[in-house]
Amino acid sequence: MPTAREPRYLVIAGDLRRQIAAGEYGPGRLLPSESELSASYAASRVTVRKALAELKRDGVVDSRQGFGWYAVGPPLRQSLRELTTIERQIRAAGREPSREVLRFAVIPTPPRLADVLPTDRVLEIARVDRVDGQPFASATVWVRAELAAGVTPASLERRPLSDQLGTALGGATQTITAVLATGPDAQLLQVPRGAPLLRCERTTTDAAGRPVLRSEALYNPLLTEFVAELSPELEDGVRLVPP
Repeated sequence: MPTAREPRYLVIAGDLRRQIAAGEYGPGRLLPSESELSASYAASRVTVRKALAELKRDGVVDSRQGFGWYAVGPPLRQSLRELTTIERQIRAAGREPSREVLRFAVIPTPPRLADVLPTDRVLEIARVDRVDGQPFASATVWVRAELAAGVTPASLERRPLSDQLGTALGGATQTITAVLATGPDAQLLQVPRGAPLLRCERTTTDAAGRPVLRSEALYNPLLTEFVAELSPELEDGVRLVPP
């Protein structure tokens, strides 16, 4: 006797499941839109949504406002308790970080940073950070030029910037907010324009409390989460500031 035909939505779900398992859509990577999937599989939007709902039920995909559907995977967890680099935390999780330097130059201190970094000239470094080849953050760092005399694009490939400065670091103040991706940000991070991003601003000081560097970064929230581990001795270390 002929067997019953598998419902079309299960066929589509099975094909997408195989693509995700094969790594065509890594953790946090966006799937084609519902309309694109509908055209690709010559199926109705209703059928495509049933297929995606099947995968969501199994924890394979999920959706988020401003992004659409994406493959589920463990996010990069960045601890707010330690003054360390995201690269070290990525490697500790068994994954491979990489970065592309987009801009590297000594410039006059931008006026908007004059109160943050009281120095005439700064080294400006703009970069894109990736994990397993996928961009998860774009960042710009400004560091007092006199402390970064030996820093080069090549040296940044070998050692974190913080290890190359002519002073020991003491602490940092970090502010995290949410913004919408502009055209250039969306292109760098491979997310839809207008998608919500995490914006992190950090001012790092030396052991004497003097500002050393300022960084401003945008993170894809599908790939990154910030974790604050609270304990009694840290009760004054994290402040919630109303918007």
